[in-house]
This record gives sequence, C-alpha cells and structure tokens, in this order.
Amino acid sequence: MKRTFAILSVLSLALAVNTVAFGATSSTPKPEHLTKQQLNTLISTARTSADHERIAQYYQAKAADYLAQAKDHEAMIAAYKANPVMSNDKNQASTISHCQYFVQTFKALAENSQVLAANHERMAADAPQKLIPAGN
Repeated sequence: MKRTFAILSVLSLALAVNTVAFGATSSTPKPEHLTKQQLNTLISTARTSADHERIAQYYQAKAADYLAQAKDHEAMIAAYKANPVMSNDKNQASTISHCQYFVQTFKALAENSQVLAANHERMAADAPQKLIPAGN
C-alpha cells in the first residue's frame, strides 16, 4: 500500500510539474530562435543596434527559461517535503537535495544571462541604427 501511494505521489508530482512548465511557456511570446552557431555568428559580426538587440533578446529568453526551470524545481521541493513518504532521509539526498542544486544552478544561469542581455542592450544603445554603405 505504501509503495502504491509513493508511486501515485511521484506520478502526481510529475503531472503537476509538467502542467506548471507548460503553462509558463505557453503564456509568454516566443522570441526569435537562434541556434548556437547563429548566435556565435551574430555575436562575432554584430555592428548595429538591431544586431545587439537580437542578442539581448536571446539572453533575456534564456534567463526566463532558466527562471522557469528553477521555479519548477522549487515546486518539486515543496511537493517532496509535503509528502511524508518522500521526505525521509533516504529520499532527502536523492530528491530534495537534487532539486535544491538545480534551483541554485538555474538561478545563477539566469543571472548570468540577464547580465549578458544588459551588456548587449548597452551596446545596442551605443551602436549605429544601421550601417551606412561605404562610398555614400
């Protein structure tokens, strides 16, 4: 009976996390998707305000994604702590500590992405609106 309850609790937790994750991603507009190669090319060739704005938007989207993942892991911590079957010492190390690690990691990644976005926003403000072709 305890095993069945534990399995049902884990399945309920997974469903709740998926619901939260789906709700968080579907309510925000999707920014332009850049592959890593496209981002690296854009970073190495960025000259105009629009180029730096695209890079800033990429990092803002990454920061939002990282914060959503941190929030998901915070919700899992709360769910594990609320379930007496799952919050024993054995599960503490394998579940709650795991989630706490990812909360810290994703928040740090979000902070770094926000710094990069702010840097590119400053570069966008300092860059020309568009390049004027030579000879004009």
